[in-house]
Amino acid sequence: MTTLGIGPEARRRLGSRRTAEIVADELRRQIIEGELTDGDLLPRQEILVEQFNVSLVSLREALRILETEGLVSVRRGNRGGAVVHAPAKASAAYMLGLLLQSDYVPLADLGTALQELDPMCAALAARHPDRGKSLIPKLKELNDAMAEHIEDGARFTEIGGQFHDEIVRGCGNHTMIAVVGSLETLWTGHLNWWAEETAAKGEYPSLGKRRIALSVHTKITDAIQAGDAERARKLAARHVADTQTYLLEGDPEQRIVALSPQALAQRQR
Repeated sequence: MTTLGIGPEARRRLGSRRTAEIVADELRRQIIEGELTDGDLLPRQEILVEQFNVSLVSLREALRILETEGLVSVRRGNRGGAVVHAPAKASAAYMLGLLLQSDYVPLADLGTALQELDPMCAALAARHPDRGKSLIPKLKELNDAMAEHIEDGARFTEIGGQFHDEIVRGCGNHTMIAVVGSLETLWTGHLNWWAEETAAKGEYPSLGKRRIALSVHTKITDAIQAGDAERARKLAARHVADTQTYLLEGDPEQRIVALSPQALAQRQR
């Protein structure tokens, strides 16, 4: 009869893993609570080894855990440090994208979710008492930018995505901002991709259709400013459904593809 057990080497690896998780937990706490802020550079690895009183193997494993979570990016060579990244929608959108992509979820499924959630955010934004202080000026600024770039399809679409993102951020509910904002980021990545391709091929929607989209944005802005939650919701619902048809009509069965934060950042340049 064979006795199953863990050998010395396996025990060493497990111990190292547990130590790494403890170190990762502490660094994650410091990032989330703001003790380490976005863009900070962690001390060099030999200094962190001394501070945490752990092995270099455990420290590097801890940094790999945080790098996978998008909370740090490790600089290779010369025993370099790691740059801190505050939790961001792009990272959450990437993880959601990986989950949905692994389940072969169609992009239309994501669209259906946003058809329900985006109008809710527009209604909440219309009810928010501080909407006139920052949200309305920002929406009007984006509408002006869309008008300025109306002949540039890809840029027009990118600014339009920022408009919807601002409404989500202006809804005032932190949970909705995090969840819907992540879904919006995932959708916008696909939308910007489509806009670039169709614009390059000369297949982007006509100037007349762009003017209609801009007009609806203006009406949504006016409804939110007036505090008319029901009108804002209805306008947003119709607008989201209409604009989604452009992305989905080319390939109704297309699947969600996870876009990394790095890929999203490159597209925004």
